[in-house]
Amino acid sequence: MKQLIEEWMQHPEYQQELETLADDTKLKERFSLNLQFGTGGMRGKLGAGTNRINTHTIRLVAEGLARQIEAHGELAKVRGVVIAYDTRHYSQHFAYETAGVLAAHGIQSYVFKESRPTPELSFAVRYLAAYAGVVITASHNPKQYNGFKVYGEDGAQLTPQFADEIVAHMNKVSSVFEIPNLSRSQLQTSELCVELLEKLDDAYLQALMRLKLKDDVNHELAIVYTPLHGSGLVPTMRGLQSYGFSNVHLVKEQATLDGEFPTVTYPNPEEPDAFRLAMALGEKVGAQLLLATDPDADRLGVAVLDNGAYKLLTGNQLGALLLHYMLSVKQVPHNAAMIKTIVTSEFGTAVAEKFGVTTINTLTGFKYIAEKIAEWEQTKAYTFLFGYEESYGYLAADFVRDKDAVQIALLTAEMAAYYDLRGQTLTDVLKGLYEELGYYKEALISLTFDGMEGQQKIADIMTKFRKKTPIEFAGIPVVKTEDYLTQSVNGLPKADVVKFLLADESWICVRPSGTEPKCKVYIGVKKESEAQSEQAIEQLKQAVKKLIEEVEAFH
Repeated sequence: MKQLIEEWMQHPEYQQELETLADDTKLKERFSLNLQFGTGGMRGKLGAGTNRINTHTIRLVAEGLARQIEAHGELAKVRGVVIAYDTRHYSQHFAYETAGVLAAHGIQSYVFKESRPTPELSFAVRYLAAYAGVVITASHNPKQYNGFKVYGEDGAQLTPQFADEIVAHMNKVSSVFEIPNLSRSQLQTSELCVELLEKLDDAYLQALMRLKLKDDVNHELAIVYTPLHGSGLVPTMRGLQSYGFSNVHLVKEQATLDGEFPTVTYPNPEEPDAFRLAMALGEKVGAQLLLATDPDADRLGVAVLDNGAYKLLTGNQLGALLLHYMLSVKQVPHNAAMIKTIVTSEFGTAVAEKFGVTTINTLTGFKYIAEKIAEWEQTKAYTFLFGYEESYGYLAADFVRDKDAVQIALLTAEMAAYYDLRGQTLTDVLKGLYEELGYYKEALISLTFDGMEGQQKIADIMTKFRKKTPIEFAGIPVVKTEDYLTQSVNGLPKADVVKFLLADESWICVRPSGTEPKCKVYIGVKKESEAQSEQAIEQLKQAVKKLIEEVEAFH
């Protein structure tokens, strides 16, 4: 490691930063391991070192991708790679660094001239019949992070085989400082790098317009939108305007494309703080609906006016509402199916059953939803209707193969305007569904464990739930345990996940995060009243926390 650190410290781009890390432990942490690349790509903190996102770790993964493309022949090189990026620090720089490495291998690239959302990248890969796509983003992570995600020719996140091939090529690189690349000025005179913008924006908008279900809605509904300083600004505002909404108010303080994310602690629409400015503007203009997209606009948060105050909808609630709306107003194929993840509420399943629509469960991660869509294109077993996960990710039309906050912002606005014209709010509709189908409620316990010791803690927690399988939680018997690592559960791939099904239709699911140093515990209940569901959730949360505290006490 000493030789590796010295090599990095001699590089002028990193020398000053590394010299300031006088603490030997902090310095070693930068080089203790390499950032891992998998089907979800690569994500990490910005900075110098092999365990950070920087120019040379970006070049390394770009080199792995370039060699993978070369191995698949000249046609793959000609079809090339579409590259997009969000508004984070260095995102545009990393995008052109990626294009520069690809060009050094004679591989065509198409780079967006401005920041554009991840779903538009997915669309562009399919639209241009490219071999692959890259988006530089760390999604909703804090400002200190960035990342590199790769998409296949179908516009979906990588298959394990594709990811493994890239990693194998990365492992053959002897030095990240010797990777050939073209500079940005060289790219400007090279036919191997084509810049994109208006043509793709227009094509994506045309596809979004095909998503519209109803015209008899209140187009004057007051709406507030915030891109949280991210890449959703242009397509979402254009989409709302094209859908005919004439009373849309933009949170101007958050319309600046700024990787510092100066107005929020986290640029995450799941966080109530992300809606603080939107709520203030909403009160000023009398908005019924607030919409927020994360930096790469693949996640959407929604708040609605309820009894004079704004209420944030959970991802589970919005998913069920959208599914109910679509099934209520559109012509549904006889073999329609919706897809959700195993940690997503059964509320949506109940909505689907009401309309005779099949629900298919997948592992956590939108790539598994995209896999099902591709499978059904071949087998015709089902027709895709809607896909979603509890963490604010949704897809209503498969011209994109990843979660799409722009699609869902437009569909949510239409849904709210449709019900508004008929004298209902989204909370009215939600309450009606609860009364009819049962009061579903969910909770998430997210525990962060940093460093190597943290990884061991997460492993110990998973071992605890596996080897000392609980027979009850809060006095409620466990009737079934699904261990996705050691069992074949509903034909799904193996994964480090354990799910407990309880006697009263409640459930608990435990899994490590695939992108962050966290262990996540998901809890779902169904009761006859809101008060009962809230009480049940709290009791199960306390039971789970007690088990986890036992593991932490061991350390």
